[in-house]
Amino acid sequence: MFLTIILMLINCVMLFLMILAATIFMPYRGLAKNFPEDIQQRLVPRLDEIDKKPAAPRIVGAVIMIMLCIGFCVSFVIGFADGRANGFTFSGHLARSLIMAFGVKAFDIIGLDYFLLTKTHFFQHFFPETEGCAGWKQFGYNRKQQLRHCVFMLIACVVISYLVSR
Repeated sequence: MFLTIILMLINCVMLFLMILAATIFMPYRGLAKNFPEDIQQRLVPRLDEIDKKPAAPRIVGAVIMIMLCIGFCVSFVIGFADGRANGFTFSGHLARSLIMAFGVKAFDIIGLDYFLLTKTHFFQHFFPETEGCAGWKQFGYNRKQQLRHCVFMLIACVVISYLVSR
């Protein structure tokens, strides 16, 4: 259980670092799709300028994000490998993967969507043109997306736990 919690916390840190890298380097236009509609509209001029700026910072940001994504996946591989070494059954693997996946999702919703998005001025520091947007106060604007993520994670945890426990 200790390793599960440690891996989950590492994944939470990596998720925050992914958000930070995406925000600082803004490597792709898709970043804005994660914000409420009014903020997306205010970011249109900046997004239109992305292609005119040097690609090097975006490439650095993309490389950092890819490395963090790989690290995220590696943490699950470590968890499954440890589970196999300790004789976990399907239920043991499933419990570990669910704790890790939904622990990170809880951090995403509470720590990032609620606290970082609505209670701090973190993003406004990087995107000053969005200061005063009502979207920064709209907790839960992406409920459907979060629900889809949860369903996908549940299915992925069950399938991978089954495959690893065979």
